[in-house]
Amino acid sequence: MPMTDAKWVDVDGIRTRYFEAGSGPPLVLVYGGNFGSDEAASSAIVWNRNFDALARHFHVVAFDKLGQGHTDNPANDDYTMNAVVQHANAFIRTLGLSDVHLAGHSRGGYLVCRVTLEQPDLVASCTIIDSNTCAPGRGRNDIVHAGAPRPRLGRECQKWVYEHYSYSPHHIDEAFLDAAVEVANLPKFQESVRKMEDEGLRTRMFLPGLAKDKSEMFAWIRDRGMGKPTQIIWGRNDPTAPLEQGYALFDLIAATEPRCQLQIINRAGHHSFREQPEIFNEMLRGFIQAL
Repeated sequence: MPMTDAKWVDVDGIRTRYFEAGSGPPLVLVYGGNFGSDEAASSAIVWNRNFDALARHFHVVAFDKLGQGHTDNPANDDYTMNAVVQHANAFIRTLGLSDVHLAGHSRGGYLVCRVTLEQPDLVASCTIIDSNTCAPGRGRNDIVHAGAPRPRLGRECQKWVYEHYSYSPHHIDEAFLDAAVEVANLPKFQESVRKMEDEGLRTRMFLPGLAKDKSEMFAWIRDRGMGKPTQIIWGRNDPTAPLEQGYALFDLIAATEPRCQLQIINRAGHHSFREQPEIFNEMLRGFIQAL
């Protein structure tokens, strides 16, 4: 189902787009990718195959992350993953949410893990989905997407990228591509690509900062634990985040968090929640309601 009723809120001076529906326990959905990507332009619309069904059980919120979708770019050229995490923290507090169930995909999986560790007073549970950013080991994006067609961020390029993330491309419909192309054509998105690629912020700032923060996060989990019920959901056929990374992440978290579980979705690639939405929704609903 389409997500059409966008809302807007000021988060510490950052105009932020979000979608909201349903009632019950609060569930915040966080998609993947990062600002300035020259492959694909993600936004909260990535959740459009799950949003309405989950809203039958939860107060569901999905927002455009800092510098992505229609949300403003980082202030003062702070193109770091830490800035994205702090914007998410502030967004949740600005909406007045508490005891939030977080579910994050890919880079969003790292974000929800980090929010859970940094702001435990906000969080009731954490679900991490197909996230090589959050897991030990190395992802395969650079290999799988090496042949992406040009022009980058054009419709055919984005379709090709999402197809190569997938076990089956059936979930890549025209409305989904329309939203991705719309974001890619925004002047503020093109500015972020220039800063990350042409000005080198990706290699000078974003990636080194993320590597440092990720190492710190692993030590935090090892020494202190997640402290919250944690679910890991992984597509068995993920070409960019191999299942072995999901097992490694489970081993890391489960060593100190007894309320940790790993769920595997068969015949699903990197966007397992889109390829198998009914199965994913039931996994998420069952996990939260069992708590």
